Amino acid sequence: MTAQNDGSAVTVPATATAPLSVSRLPGAAFDADPQAGSSSWRTLASSQASAPRPASVRRIVAQVAAAVTVAFAVVAVSGILVFQQIAKQEAVHRVAEVTDILAESLVQPALTDEMATDPARATAGLDSVMRDQILTTQVVRVKLWNPQGLVLYSDERRLIGQSFALDSEARAALTAPRTEAGITDLDRPENGLESASGKLLEVYRPVWTPSGKPLLFEAYFRYDLVSQRSDELWRGFSGVMLSTLVAVLVLLAPMLWLLYRRARSVQLQRERLMRRALDASTEERRRIAATLHDGVVQQLAGAALLVGSEVERASSQGESARAERLAEAAASVRDGVAGMRSLLVDIYPPNLTAGGLAAALADLVRTQSGSTARIHLDVDPAAASALDAEQQQAVFRVAQECLRNAVRHSGAGDIWIELSEQAKDVRLEVADNGRGLDPDRAEQAVAAGHLGLRLITDVAVAVGARLSVASSAAGTRFRLEVGR
Repeated sequence: MTAQNDGSAVTVPATATAPLSVSRLPGAAFDADPQAGSSSWRTLASSQASAPRPASVRRIVAQVAAAVTVAFAVVAVSGILVFQQIAKQEAVHRVAEVTDILAESLVQPALTDEMATDPARATAGLDSVMRDQILTTQVVRVKLWNPQGLVLYSDERRLIGQSFALDSEARAALTAPRTEAGITDLDRPENGLESASGKLLEVYRPVWTPSGKPLLFEAYFRYDLVSQRSDELWRGFSGVMLSTLVAVLVLLAPMLWLLYRRARSVQLQRERLMRRALDASTEERRRIAATLHDGVVQQLAGAALLVGSEVERASSQGESARAERLAEAAASVRDGVAGMRSLLVDIYPPNLTAGGLAAALADLVRTQSGSTARIHLDVDPAAASALDAEQQQAVFRVAQECLRNAVRHSGAGDIWIELSEQAKDVRLEVADNGRGLDPDRAEQAVAAGHLGLRLITDVAVAVGARLSVASSAAGTRFRLEVGR
């Protein structure tokens, strides 16, 4: 019984107990694509879960560059926020000092007692001083208040003579004489005419008339002072930060190169050990198979021939009862030989090395000749030849385990095995019309270490393949997708 290749599929002749034929896989409940997230499919192994790719200098440099970029961005954003706060505090302190100087050197010497109640006199006495010496590109508004909230003077004449409720900071500056500075609240009624100037800093500061009457001097400064100081701080810091980052990269470069060399060395050693382990496993399987074939199988075959000759002798001597017993014994021995040869194919499929994957799958199907299920095999030779030796071994192991499970546990009447060539990969599918397998339980079984499912999952991961399972009342389908 040899595999026949017609150029499109491998066909295995039917046996009396389990007919084998070429037949397309059933569709029905299994047509959905497992990668599209169909609820009927569960992924047991993903191509993304395969062994890590070899480390590369380019990837390491890219990762380090990304980390440095993220670190720079975090530090930059944090620095901007911190420097804005520092700049605001410095600007507030600076305008408070400037306001103190202006109040003590220019405003207070120009005050008279009459100005404390008369806006007209205050305007006449202060206007030239305010406009010529205080109002600058940075000071955009000045006001002079009495304690009752009356505006005695302002460079904005529409405010003169109006009364407003003093806010808490202004009252505090008068009650316990001190300078209060902060960001202007443009929503307050007395600041309505300043809204066109944008964000401002305002400073309250008490001044006194010659007789000691307290008045409140208020100056408004442009917020540009904060922005300018923030930019100055940032420029200084960014230079230091960039220099530090460059220095760190220069210091890290030798360490990264050393780590890369060590990681690469460990990876190469691991790959060598894995290849040795696989080679040793294959060699051990071959040795066991050869030992059984040349020893036990040959002895059993010889015993079957010997018992067969004794059957003929007993029949010729008229000992029918003895001949019948010997015939039963000979049949048992021949069954044992057949079972042992099937086991040899399971342990070490010789056709996988000598005849290729297609012939090995045909031999695999023959080992199930005692099954009551009809096994349909369809192999595309182009798909089989597109795989390398390691991938062919993986496909065979998955097909072997899936077929064994279907025969033993599904109670199926038909089992389909198909190997086909897809656009980007080679696909193995093993389907049956048996009782079905709960995909959720399959995932749990893999996680719990179920031997059969764990085996095919590990095999798929080892070659970077995707293994999926779908099941319903119509049966179960396993799908292995191996990238070319």
